[in-house]
Amino acid sequence: MTASSARQPALGFIFVTLLLAMLGGGLVIPVLPGLVTEFQGGNVADGAHGYGWIAGVFALMQFIGSPIIGALSDRYGRRRVLLISLAGSSIDYVIMALAPSLGWLFVARMISGLTAAVLATVNAYVADVTPPEKRAQAFGLLGAAFGLGFVIGPVVGGLLGQIDLRLPFWAAAGFAALNGIYGAWVLPESLPPEKRRAFDWRRANPLGALLALRRFPVVFGLAGTHFIFWVAQTLLHATWVIYTGYRYGWTPGQVGASFALVGLCSALVQAVLVRRVLPLLGETRAIVIGFSITIAAYLAYGVATEGWIVYVIIVGASFAGIAGPALQSYISRHSPANEQGAVQGAFAGLTSVASVVGLPLGAWSFGWAVEPGSHVPLGIAFFEGAALMALALALAVRSFRRDAARGQDGVNPRAPA
Repeated sequence: MTASSARQPALGFIFVTLLLAMLGGGLVIPVLPGLVTEFQGGNVADGAHGYGWIAGVFALMQFIGSPIIGALSDRYGRRRVLLISLAGSSIDYVIMALAPSLGWLFVARMISGLTAAVLATVNAYVADVTPPEKRAQAFGLLGAAFGLGFVIGPVVGGLLGQIDLRLPFWAAAGFAALNGIYGAWVLPESLPPEKRRAFDWRRANPLGALLALRRFPVVFGLAGTHFIFWVAQTLLHATWVIYTGYRYGWTPGQVGASFALVGLCSALVQAVLVRRVLPLLGETRAIVIGFSITIAAYLAYGVATEGWIVYVIIVGASFAGIAGPALQSYISRHSPANEQGAVQGAFAGLTSVASVVGLPLGAWSFGWAVEPGSHVPLGIAFFEGAALMALALALAVRSFRRDAARGQDGVNPRAPA
């Protein structure tokens, strides 16, 4: 028995894993669009379109790989899958640091997409080690780790990017390697052998994993909400760096500072507010309020005329962070204990499909807006995101009403295992 397997699983272990992963990912956010634009000869519109393709291929490979990785974690345990994922991330960052052309960036993103199982496996880990009534607070703690990673990562990445656009990729590779060492020697396994289930290709393939959700009516009903929510989110992710650089003249350092503010506010909301507000509001009200705040924030981003206004909006938008842990908790409570990995993998696959749609659409929408003679509003991606969030909210409310009318836990006991 290894030292790591002898330790009892706890949230603290997985908190560190996610924090290190987010630090590495945050480092490259301020500079990846700039590197793509550099490969495109410095043309902003061409760089936006190229970045859209880069983001899209990552999301497509993640869609293919996430259900497989999730099902493997149900069969072989969370720890082993996390180590594979971290190894893929490290290879990805090294290839990007050395990439001589745009084609090599595609190769790196494909590798990373196939092994990008960190978030889905982390969510399954949390479901393994926390009782249902405490999962919202636990997911809030993970949100705090996510936020802290984005406090430090983008700031450091922006500063390093001002020295050399490729330097943040080397730093990210180092964080991934450090995370791998931590996982190998410190992180304990959370899924005991008696709770594992056989690997099934019918559920491991992306479409099979999504169709398998039909056995859990409540979970399946929220799949559409989750998908549309992430399309809206990725519209913002795709355009933030290039939009703020173009409209407000922000440098990589300033972009990093904006991400740091997002991360700091998010960490405070997730670590402090979620555990106090969710017991009072309940999961469904928290989701409705969070989605409503997001709609207002997206509209405000699209019309903000000065860079300083964006910082004010970020602070207000951070309160929408109560929705994420509530939604994760709601989904996990309506999923069987021995299928948390498969369910989280399926939802990670949905996130990936949403990214396949949202990342290119956001980047291309911005590209169309900045083309000579274009009449497309510069903030078009944010307006698209607000409309999609309104649709996601409507679908969520419908699912909650159906669940209340059904009066059961949402798991179909007669469905085949």
